[in-house]
Amino acid sequence: MNWSISFEPLISWPLLALALVPLALLALVGLWFRQRGSVFRFIALLALAAALFNPVFLNEEREPLKSVVALVVDRSQSQDIGDRTKQTDEALAGLQQRLGRFKQFDVRVVEAGKSEAAEERTETRLFGALEGAFRDVPPSRIGGAIMITDGEVHDAPPGAPDFNAPLHALITGNDHEKDRRIRFENAPRFGLVGKPLDMTYRVISTENETGPVDVRVSVNGEQVAVEHATVGQAMPLQVTIPGAGRNIVELAIDREPGELTDTNNRAIALIDGIRENLRVLLVSGEPHAGERTWRNLLKSDASVDLVHFTILRPPEKQDGTPINELSLIAFPTRELFVEKIKDFDLIIFDRYQHRDVLPILYYDYISEYVEKGGALLIAAGPEYAGESSIARTPLMSALPAMPTGEVVDKAFYPRLTELGQRHPVTRGLDGSATEPPHWSRWFRTIGVQNPEGAVVMKGADNRPLLLLDRKGEGRVGMLLSDQGWLWARGFEGGGPHVQLYRRIAHWLMKEPELEEERLTADGRGMVLEIRRQTMADDPGPAQIITPSGKTLTVKLDKSEPGVFLGSVETSEIGLYQVANGDLTALAHVGPVNAPEFADVISTESRLKAPAEATGGSVRRLASSTALGSDVTLPSIVPVRSAGAASGNDWIGLRTTDDSVLKAVSRVPLFGGFLGLGLLLLAMGSMWYREGR
Repeated sequence: MNWSISFEPLISWPLLALALVPLALLALVGLWFRQRGSVFRFIALLALAAALFNPVFLNEEREPLKSVVALVVDRSQSQDIGDRTKQTDEALAGLQQRLGRFKQFDVRVVEAGKSEAAEERTETRLFGALEGAFRDVPPSRIGGAIMITDGEVHDAPPGAPDFNAPLHALITGNDHEKDRRIRFENAPRFGLVGKPLDMTYRVISTENETGPVDVRVSVNGEQVAVEHATVGQAMPLQVTIPGAGRNIVELAIDREPGELTDTNNRAIALIDGIRENLRVLLVSGEPHAGERTWRNLLKSDASVDLVHFTILRPPEKQDGTPINELSLIAFPTRELFVEKIKDFDLIIFDRYQHRDVLPILYYDYISEYVEKGGALLIAAGPEYAGESSIARTPLMSALPAMPTGEVVDKAFYPRLTELGQRHPVTRGLDGSATEPPHWSRWFRTIGVQNPEGAVVMKGADNRPLLLLDRKGEGRVGMLLSDQGWLWARGFEGGGPHVQLYRRIAHWLMKEPELEEERLTADGRGMVLEIRRQTMADDPGPAQIITPSGKTLTVKLDKSEPGVFLGSVETSEIGLYQVANGDLTALAHVGPVNAPEFADVISTESRLKAPAEATGGSVRRLASSTALGSDVTLPSIVPVRSAGAASGNDWIGLRTTDDSVLKAVSRVPLFGGFLGLGLLLLAMGSMWYREGR
């Protein structure tokens, strides 16, 4: 019961003052001059004022509110190390049982560090979760917070948190833990393909040890070196980037006896490989309508350095003009095809025919260049079917098809073959999805026989139009028409000549994205995405090895011809190994070298400052001498706001004085007959005294 008095005047306060103030002055003057009856007049005035003020006794019925206590449980991956999960579960159960005995506490359990979002798994953010638990609680009702964690909290404030209540931290793990980890000190994001890249790394030990340690260096899953590092010192590292696109450089050290975990015994660096400009040699046999199509396309590609020659004056064309009077330059055949042929990534013969410009021996050099990894493209015209065809030279061993001598001058729509619908060079060409294709016609096809490799486009009468073949370590392409310039000129709406020509050139130069058989994997948040390019009908499922060594199988579903996709949601941050058939791929899911694993030793230091600023405490669940997972929980004591909040074996939580009003009882003092009687008595006494 809560009694209080309240005034509910019968008239407004200004009118009340206007009426009573003059009367009060007269009564006081009478008392000052000791006039007869002045005391009774003053008592009557007081009775009248009390009646007008209308005092009321209030009896409030209130229900006390509970203090809100947050129990924040760290469920980050570092809590899975050793016996920490068991200690956490035991501490949580024990605290819930002890807090359940106190009716004045409203306990809210919050589990943090378990979000599926990668950005929220980068660090252990317990104070963000604590803020969410107290978001709808008035400051006066916050009783305190208890954190069960290994102490590796990355959002701890330097001082007191934003609430006036004790914060207590119960630390899992043991104070005799030891660990060794490796990290990159300097890791560039980009590197030139085939060139050495300088990096630095450091091996760190919790025991401040020194001495040598072997570091295994792997690039894209293949071990390339074993470095000898000194613990605690920054060490230089030089690796060669093998290919364009995403490359994964991994450093690994062996696990030491008694070490807490080997999760941080690996460090990852993701490096995008960038190719230096590709060198292309374009040789045009003679000027023709489509010559500039190839030239303009290659010149517009910033990644290509083009060397272009057109044979304007073949040896048989002799008109007596002195050489020193010609504005033409001699074709540097020896320099290009003997001395510097290995410097070119692609050689293109555009309507080229053998006219003794190249010595017959040089065709052997070109064939050898292809066999050893070079790339050759034949853009054929009628010359390829004639007597001077380059197919009648030693180059024939590198060509994917021999001419029949037939030139078919007939209108046709270039179409993709069934194989071409899957091949990355021609798959999804703009306009290929309709029948007839949504591009212009061509009017000439060069006949060939016994084509080798993949026929990805067909021309008139279903004859081969585009051939792609592998010869030794190199690649050869053959376009059996010189009519591609019609697309470039916009004839009948044109066609995707830029898309097609660029894909052909880059496939020949071994662009990874255009490989027929390719397996890639990538992490999107906490989802592992797998992409499989293949010419087969069904590549089968993909096998995955997680960072912890678990094995998963993921089904790959067809998304378009030649492309199969699969994905799986993951809960582990780290490096995943993906395999399908003979192909393997690596992918890193989650943040690279996340702070969650940078330092996994349990610690009291990070939470000490905010806990002590609130009057709380930080203590370990397991004693310093315990080797097992047995926990010792402190007693819980409700304390007032001004009292101490922690002791040697107990922790305190604030109780609140807040309550909620349930009902109010009113008792008027001058109401009804009692008030009327008292007023009449006072007036009567005054009248009686005045009458004598």
